[in-house]
Formats: sequence, structure tokens, C-alpha cells
Amino acid sequence: MHTLTRADGYLLSTAPERLDLDLVHHWLSTDAYWARGRDRATVERAFAGSIGFGVYRPEDGRQVAVARAVTDRATFAWLCDVYIEPAARGRGLGTWLTGAVRDHLAEFGVRRILLATRDAHDVYAKLGFDPLARPDLWMQLDNR
Repeated sequence: MHTLTRADGYLLSTAPERLDLDLVHHWLSTDAYWARGRDRATVERAFAGSIGFGVYRPEDGRQVAVARAVTDRATFAWLCDVYIEPAARGRGLGTWLTGAVRDHLAEFGVRRILLATRDAHDVYAKLGFDPLARPDLWMQLDNR
């Protein structure tokens, strides 16, 4: 388990038992453009097979953000389901959370992290993420 505490008291944890999957499911299935309509069982399976990161507010420990890393814990990771609840936005939590995920994965030796975003390029660019330099090299199978 990995934990970090920010100077203002926000806590980040990878403890699976801390994740409020009902809340995460609500966020993703109702508000996240990439996961709208995702069912609860799929959210549960996705987090069970990944490293989940929760961010908890200092006042009461309530979860305010989440991210998920699908990884082999050796060479590669896909960062996904990064979500900050609307009331907690504007405090730098997305940048802090993403940096913490990046740094935690580096401890395993992970050197390549991919992600997809429609609207947060600036957040990720601050942390060293760049557009794919070799689109001629990368391919996908998208069966959505």
C-alpha cells in the first residue's frame, strides 16, 4: 500500500479497501464522458485488476478523487479513470494525483505510461506527458 499526504492535508492512498466504489461508479457512470453508463460490476472488476488511487479530504476522510493504473508493474501502464469531483476541482488535485501515480509507477521501473484525454492535455503536459510521437507505430483495437 502506498500513501502520501499533501501539505494541506489531502491524503492519497492505494489501499483498495479505502476506495468508495459506489461513489466512484456514480462519478464515472454519470459524469465522466469516457465511462458514462458503465455498470457497477464493470467498475469493480476494473479496479480489482488495477492499482486504484483514491484522494481523501482532510476534514472527514471523504473520497474526492480517483485514478486507476492498469499495469504489469514492470514496464508499462495505462493511466485511466482519472476523476476529481466537481466541488474539489481547482485545487491542483488532478496534477498532484497524476504526479503521484507517475512517481509510484516509476518505483516499479515502469517507463512507459499511456493515457487518453479529450480535455486535460495541459494538466498532463505539466507532468511530462506528450502526444504520441509515433502514431505510425501505435495501433489499437477498439471494440466499443
